[in-house]
Amino acid sequence: MPNIGEIDKNLKVETSLKLEDVRFYDVCSAPFALYGMAQTGKNIRFARMPEAFAETVSKNVQTLNLHTAGGRVRFSTDSGYIAIKVLWSGQNRMSHMPLTGQCGFDLYIDEGSRSKYKATFTPGSNCDEGYESVVLLNGREMRAFTINFPLYNGVDALYIGLQADAQLSGGAEYAYDRPVVYYGSSITQGGCASRPGNSYQGILSRQFNVDHVNLGFSGSARGEICMADYIAGLDPLVFVLDYDHNAPNEEHLVKTHEVFFRRFRELRPDTPVVMASSAMPGWENRRAVVFKTYENALRGGDKKVAFVDGQAHFTGIYADCATVDGCHPNDYGFVRMAQSIGGAVEKFLPAR
Repeated sequence: MPNIGEIDKNLKVETSLKLEDVRFYDVCSAPFALYGMAQTGKNIRFARMPEAFAETVSKNVQTLNLHTAGGRVRFSTDSGYIAIKVLWSGQNRMSHMPLTGQCGFDLYIDEGSRSKYKATFTPGSNCDEGYESVVLLNGREMRAFTINFPLYNGVDALYIGLQADAQLSGGAEYAYDRPVVYYGSSITQGGCASRPGNSYQGILSRQFNVDHVNLGFSGSARGEICMADYIAGLDPLVFVLDYDHNAPNEEHLVKTHEVFFRRFRELRPDTPVVMASSAMPGWENRRAVVFKTYENALRGGDKKVAFVDGQAHFTGIYADCATVDGCHPNDYGFVRMAQSIGGAVEKFLPAR
């Protein structure tokens, strides 16, 4: 592949990394394959939904849409190292979530149907315009890789640096040609995983070798009917409906939850839907609202629905170790969520 920096010097990627033989590639170009994002144009390159649609949902969703939660890039190379150069217009710094999860990238090696964690491209504490990082590999051989994008930050550009003489080709393919789609709150978005691959969707994506789309919007998933239409248009392999936590109150959930489900079901009569309730203690009334939607679907003859009780996510003697603040999961909490929600998702995945 020709290096664009050699063709047009104005497009050369400058780097401070001490790598004499590095060549940088734009991940928006082949053979790199992007997942979990909808590229929306030259100015906004990475977003989870088309910008014009996000504007119609709410101002908050429009903003959070640019957070790259669930975004991935896949490729194969025999380079002895992988570097990244990321550009953005600001760095998020939350007090209760590691920077590696908020605005870091992590690297996995894809082997067959499994992906194994290799390293994290760790950002500094003051990287308002972006950062660079490199991971050294063990020797040179052709390997497939996945890099996960940040959970709580926007990305303006991402360049992958490889040895100048390295081979570069397409990455591993998922076992299914359609994604699992998740809609929900800040927990769905990935708060507060220590790195992007440890969101529960990332865990399940690796476990089942399945693509996914993360439509978690921190504090802003309100069950808008237009979101049901949009998600139906994605033709999910399985749809996980989990916005209970963002409903302003029980009354809002009563007014929107079953309406949302019925609208989606009208457009996608055969798509399995997993309904989950919040893990917050004391929210039994909200749980009852979600369960009623599920029960009504069953009574209507719908065999492609499942209910996951959020109160069962964090149980046992280590239950109080699962969150960072009594609400948002840490990595252990996300593993527990992957186990409970994953069990329901797995039942609906087609046989491979």
